[in-house]
Amino acid sequence: MILRRFYEDKLAQASFLVGCTAAREAVVIDPNRDLEQYVQAAERERVKITAVTETHIHADYLSGSRELAARTGARLYVSDEGGDGWRYAFRDEPNVVALRDGAEIRAGAVRLRAIHTPGHTPEHLCFELTDTAATDEPMGVFTGDFIFAGDVGRPDLLEKVAGVAGAMDASAQALFRSLRAFERRPGHLLLWPGHGAGSPCGKALGGVPVTTLAYEKLVNSALRETDEARFVADILAGQPDPPRYFAEMKRLNRDGPPPLALRLPPRLDPDAALDVLEGGAVMVDLRRADEFARAFAPGLVNIPSGGGFLRWAGRLLPYDRALYLLAGHESEVVAAVRDLALIGLEGVRGWALTATVLLGWANRHGDPESVVRVTFADAMRRVREDGAVVLDVRDRDEWRAGHVPGAIHVPVADLATRAPGIPQDRPVAVHCQGGGRSSLAVSLLRRLGFVHVAEIPGGFPEYRELGLPVETGAADDLVSA
Repeated sequence: MILRRFYEDKLAQASFLVGCTAAREAVVIDPNRDLEQYVQAAERERVKITAVTETHIHADYLSGSRELAARTGARLYVSDEGGDGWRYAFRDEPNVVALRDGAEIRAGAVRLRAIHTPGHTPEHLCFELTDTAATDEPMGVFTGDFIFAGDVGRPDLLEKVAGVAGAMDASAQALFRSLRAFERRPGHLLLWPGHGAGSPCGKALGGVPVTTLAYEKLVNSALRETDEARFVADILAGQPDPPRYFAEMKRLNRDGPPPLALRLPPRLDPDAALDVLEGGAVMVDLRRADEFARAFAPGLVNIPSGGGFLRWAGRLLPYDRALYLLAGHESEVVAAVRDLALIGLEGVRGWALTATVLLGWANRHGDPESVVRVTFADAMRRVREDGAVVLDVRDRDEWRAGHVPGAIHVPVADLATRAPGIPQDRPVAVHCQGGGRSSLAVSLLRRLGFVHVAEIPGGFPEYRELGLPVETGAADDLVSA
């Protein structure tokens, strides 16, 4: 038997190839849209991909299952659990097999048995792995978004993302029952989760690639809790705000993602790029926040191309408008286009070199702007003396845990819709927790027409160090000064 794990850092997402060397057959579990990695791995191992499957209808990335099956001629296996609202729209296609609890997928001596584990989603399946050439006892389970290292899949997305009113408690109760049934399995079972640390699919995911059921029963609070009411309250408390793009992913993955056609968009000359920008198009500056702060053109959205790129691209970029990129080199554009395609953002229509666009801006309008950066002490002095407002762009749970009295709270992902609640006739000092979101927020505010904006890069920890009063609670999305 062979087992290969693929990990996409920018999504904190794992997929797997498991196969039988004797039969030269393999199954791919939870593939993303970067299909080449699975095809090349199968070629290296000298196996044919004969089956493709996934644990559930994903919300955080666009699935590659349907396209990989079509490319390789494999059978596609999808869940048939969860009821009518959660069945795949393409389950009746000729090469698709609908799976129920207990159904099997075979690749030579490798056996995957489907286990229905509702809670995170109604249709969720795990896959129990057995190498029947060695034993009839299972080796482990591919747990998808059911059990992670140190955490379990969040049960609130049905209500928060899919709009199913009142579903959170019922989903949490279903998750509790699924866990209680699952924990009766042998403790030696290896567990391969579908996500790692940094994924928004839970609130405290560990970073290890594999764990065991026995270990999770020792350290995972969700598996230790035996009271259903306490479990429901605990699992629903403190879940991070789900990205807005999750709803789009759910719909596309249920209905069947279109084939991916990656291509390098055309390069624009500086004048054409400036015309596009000044016409109101969405142009993403891929530079680091400190580079952007030194010189930028108003209207640019700064989403650095590092580890958090997809997290913020999915929250902030529209699916129904053309996108443009600003980068230092063509290779950055190639990488960004590939990354955006993982979450279905395929509307990149052009790109330009950062330096040439900033030079063109200087020729048209004078020197590029720079981000004003202040300390929290200076920001509070401006509040007292100039009537400035403090804008907190952290998530709701962070705000409730502690915030500046009198501050305005708008999570950065909500700025486009909540900006009218922020006064434009007073200076605005923006902060988050560690500086990443505040820089992004400044670029968005300037794009929205705010002029007197400063960033507090030290974040809320710097405020706490001043020893000034801290308020807690207040769950309103927008708290007016």
